[in-house]
This record gives sequence, C-alpha cells and structure tokens, in this order.
Amino acid sequence: QWHVAESGGGMVQPGGSLRLSCVVSGGTLDNLGILWFRQAPGKEREGVSFRADATVWRACTNGIKGRFAISERAAENTVYLEMDSLKAEDTGVYYCAARRGADSGCDPKTYDYWGQGTQVTVSS
Repeated sequence: QWHVAESGGGMVQPGGSLRLSCVVSGGTLDNLGILWFRQAPGKEREGVSFRADATVWRACTNGIKGRFAISERAAENTVYLEMDSLKAEDTGVYYCAARRGADSGCDPKTYDYWGQGTQVTVSS
C-alpha cells in the first residue's frame, strides 16, 4: 500500500511560480501511475497531468501547456509539479494520486491512493 503526500503550495501573485512536491512511500515509482489533479472552489476536480512512463507525462488540460512541467527524482520517490506564469484560474487545491500501472489517464476516481492536497492561491 502506498502513501502519497503533497507539499509546496502557497499564495503567489499572477505571473509567479510555485513548485509542488509529491512523495510516494511504500514502493518505488517503477510502473506506478501518478496523476496531478486540482479542484478550484465550487468546481469539479480537473486532471492536470499524468505519468505515462518514467520519462513521459501527458497533460490533461490545454490550459497548462507551456506553463506547467513535471519532473521526477526516482531515488527519492518524488515527483514535482513546476508551475510558471500562474493565473488566478490556477487557484485551487492540488492533489497527487497514485495507482498500479503507469499511463492511467486523467480521472482521479481511477487512482487508489490520494494525498491530502496542498492549497495554491494566485491573487494580487
């Protein structure tokens, strides 16, 4: 059984940057499906990006392209969500989720292990 924990949220001004971390414990990242998703106030959960394999992450929404990037540090079982050029509409709680099998898509409901979430607020 895995445990997932996010960190790194905070408040930034529009145009600013944040780096979120997701630490997965209980196993390695090998063949692990990981999804970053978010939930804005009053809105449904939205997939951000999912892990297709150790070197490929796929975006779930066009709105993040060119602004968000994912990186991994396998030796530390950690993945990072680097967010640049943040906009007010990026505000929300950001979650990391895991499941067996990479390339598992953008729907959080199909992931078995979720973190507690970390708040991102973009405001002037």
